[in-house]
Amino acid sequence: MSNDKLKSEANPSLVVLRDNKPKWYLPESRREGYRNLHKINRYGLLHRSDLVLKLNKKHNKKIENIPSVKKVINHKYFCSLLVGKDQEILFEKYASDFSEKTPQTIMSITKMFVNLFIGELLEKKLIDLNKKISHYLPNIGSGYASATIQNVLDMNIVNSYSEDYTDPYTSSFMHEPVCGWRLPADLNDKMGQEEFLNSIQANEKKDLTNLTVFSHYKSANTDVIGVLIEKVSGKKLNQWILDSVEAAGLEDALYMGTDRFGMPWISGGGCLISRDFLRFGLLFSRRGIGVGNRKVGSYEFFNQTLKNKGTKYMELAKDKFLYYSNSTMKLGDWIGHSGLGGQFLAINLKNGITASYFSVIDTPSGTDENYKKDMINMMDEIVNQKL
Repeated sequence: MSNDKLKSEANPSLVVLRDNKPKWYLPESRREGYRNLHKINRYGLLHRSDLVLKLNKKHNKKIENIPSVKKVINHKYFCSLLVGKDQEILFEKYASDFSEKTPQTIMSITKMFVNLFIGELLEKKLIDLNKKISHYLPNIGSGYASATIQNVLDMNIVNSYSEDYTDPYTSSFMHEPVCGWRLPADLNDKMGQEEFLNSIQANEKKDLTNLTVFSHYKSANTDVIGVLIEKVSGKKLNQWILDSVEAAGLEDALYMGTDRFGMPWISGGGCLISRDFLRFGLLFSRRGIGVGNRKVGSYEFFNQTLKNKGTKYMELAKDKFLYYSNSTMKLGDWIGHSGLGGQFLAINLKNGITASYFSVIDTPSGTDENYKKDMINMMDEIVNQKL
């Protein structure tokens, strides 16, 4: 049979349907899509650790009696909540349609890997955060060339890349075909991550300066830093990720989305089961000390991340702000990150309490600001408990 007689169709899970969204991200499909994204994504890799961090259950009733916990775990968006310290699971709760073996996308919480990697590069004196991106990436476009690494890490620049999920045509959706979350308009388009990032331009004024104190959140920022980490270190980002997986002692696989050439989507490509999500957070609580005498990250850079001014990411209550600093979010003694559609990880670097939360927001945009504030305030309350 000749090739021109073979019938085919565009992959139905990845075809863009209504509101400029692929099937898996539509509200009625999103809950199922989030727990199957590691299979839906066109490109990817997986890493699994040889050694597994043992976790012992030691239920703490104080957590389940926190009013904000009771409220959020009974919400229709809820999937799982785990709280741990050292090697103990202090609280573990799942929705009826979720289990400890269910993988789910961690979305932008993937960005926290970058904090580990940059810390190591600083320890080895291979990088200067005050230097411009173009010093290390001479082919980068005008959207990043004159920005300092520090400002990119803090979501503190402006350029043509936008990430407003209430706008179905925000430019960040153009990023998704590059890493396989949707099909490109032209199936002959084989653009990779680095080519896409190099194409991002400055705004009309050609000035990348953020004139406000608030974050200009752009996932592309983190991916630019990912490319930079490879170039500066001479070590593939894939290997950096594997080192962290093995230090964390993950039991199941970390599924990581990539571009078609294998470049990890470090801004949002990760998927984990709930207990490994907690294990990932506990790695930060130990300041990068891993199983088997492994070590990732930098103790000093964790401290610097808390001290760094950063940018104001979200107002959680009157005069209470969550800040963006060094590819993490921070408040008081804890660092963490949110993920699009209802995920959060919080790690108190002072007392070691770590909380990991999965949910799926089913609004058309995948955002719900009131729910998000409730979720983050709950996490803040949990990790600041005296347990």
